[in-house]
Amino acid sequence: MDIKNNTILITGGASGIGLQFTKKFYENDNKIIICGRNTEKLKSIQEQFPEITTKKCDISSAEERLDLYHWVIQNYSDINVLVNNAGIQNRFDILKTNATTNWENLNTEIKSNFEATVQLSTLFSQYFSDKTTNSNIINVSSGLAFSPMAIAPIYSATKAAVHSFTVSLRHQLSNTNTSVYEVIPPALNTDLGGENIHTSGADPVDFINEIFDGLVQGKNEIGYGSSKKRLQMSKEALDDYAEEMYHTLKNTI
Repeated sequence: MDIKNNTILITGGASGIGLQFTKKFYENDNKIIICGRNTEKLKSIQEQFPEITTKKCDISSAEERLDLYHWVIQNYSDINVLVNNAGIQNRFDILKTNATTNWENLNTEIKSNFEATVQLSTLFSQYFSDKTTNSNIINVSSGLAFSPMAIAPIYSATKAAVHSFTVSLRHQLSNTNTSVYEVIPPALNTDLGGENIHTSGADPVDFINEIFDGLVQGKNEIGYGSSKKRLQMSKEALDDYAEEMYHTLKNTI
């Protein structure tokens, strides 16, 4: 992938991994549009980087996703990179969660993490197919797609779904000018899931530097640290890893 001189939409680009993508692409002379739900975070990005365009969008809403798509192609017709990054991680005990009164919250995680990736990938794939220039879709999954963290069951499941969808997307677009990449993070020191949860995670800057090395090399699936190791593990080893994580973390929910 050519990491310079692109026009890029990054969902959830104002914080966490999305912010690392934003900064790294900004350093490489790209035109960047980011969207997110948090107005204050978007405002902060625009103050730091006036050249970056921000757009408020609740990625869990199909209507707002469609509005975002139409707004982008109308105002930035040269867009050629989509980064599906926005996501939510909730940790909960299934036996203690009310799936009636709390369903909207649970379903928001499904819609944000998976539905948004599917809809935006489909919309932009079709838009990119009519262009003569090369284009790219980058979907952010997780090491938990391969060995779930049982205390975050929806997050783990949706990221597994993102992985499977991305493989299918890559095959379906293999004869087009669109390349499909999957970025597979481990636990990083970000506020995903809440403040001070991932303080022992990997450094986000080191992570994004290695991810960009992988993009430049054209790697389809790019892991880092423990997530890179999980790409090479046997099914039995992955199951053991998931079990160990659960017994280590089950008392935290």
